[in-house]
Parts: sequence; structure tokens; C-alpha cells
Amino acid sequence: MPTKKVARKTTKPTAAKPRATKRTIIATELAPKAIGPYSQAIRVNGFVYTAGQTPIDPATSKLVEGDISAQTRRVLQNISAILDAAGTSLSKVVKTTVFLSDMANFAAMNAVYAEFFPENPPARSTFAVAGLPLNAMVEIECVALA
Repeated sequence: MPTKKVARKTTKPTAAKPRATKRTIIATELAPKAIGPYSQAIRVNGFVYTAGQTPIDPATSKLVEGDISAQTRRVLQNISAILDAAGTSLSKVVKTTVFLSDMANFAAMNAVYAEFFPENPPARSTFAVAGLPLNAMVEIECVALA
């Protein structure tokens, strides 16, 4: 008995149209103002991406005085204020990137960092860098769930 040949479709499936993505700029007076062409944070597709934050006191627009512990605390307070303005919080941070001007400050930075992320801390990368704005000792950026 002869077999029947079945014709196959030769047309390629069409690609899905790109989804429109809404970007929301986040800004708060409770964190340092952007000093260049960038935003404090952007909310998009269920995430909030912060710009790197240095230990600038938003009330004075000056670098806080003190050691790495004081600077790390100010940085994380700035990040917390930005996340709050975005409708989220430190508890929803999934990734941080820490930049240190001197890796010898790692342990002291880490002790303060642990105060702000006491349980289920986010993933983190830490880098030593040649320098930071205003000769800061630390800068931190993060990604959080919106």
C-alpha cells in the first residue's frame, strides 16, 4: 500500500513584537541629587536599579566625615531612601555591587553591611577600585524587586 506524503509548512513563525517597556525615574530629596547625567534609580519590568551611591549627606551635599563604617552606613541609608521612594526596600534587594578604594576596609564595611541585611542577604560582588568620586572610600549600587 503506497504511503501518502504530507506537505509541511515552510513558512517561518513570526517573531513576537517587542513589549513596550515603561521606565520610571526615581528621585528623592532624602538621598544625594544626581551630580551628572544619570538618575538616582530607574524602575522597569518589576525591578529597581539604583545608581552607585557614595557617602554624601543629602542635607549638606558633602561627603560624610569618618571612617569606612560611617561612610558605609551613609551609603546604605541613601540607598534605603531611594528604594523607599521607589516603593520597595532593602529587604527586596537581590544584588549589590560594592566598590572599595582599599580592600583593607572590607571587614569594617562588611560589618556595617550586615546590619542593613541581617537575614537572607542579597547576592554581592565587591571590587577594589583605583578611586571614587570625592575620594570616597565606598560606593554601592543595587538591584531590587519593585
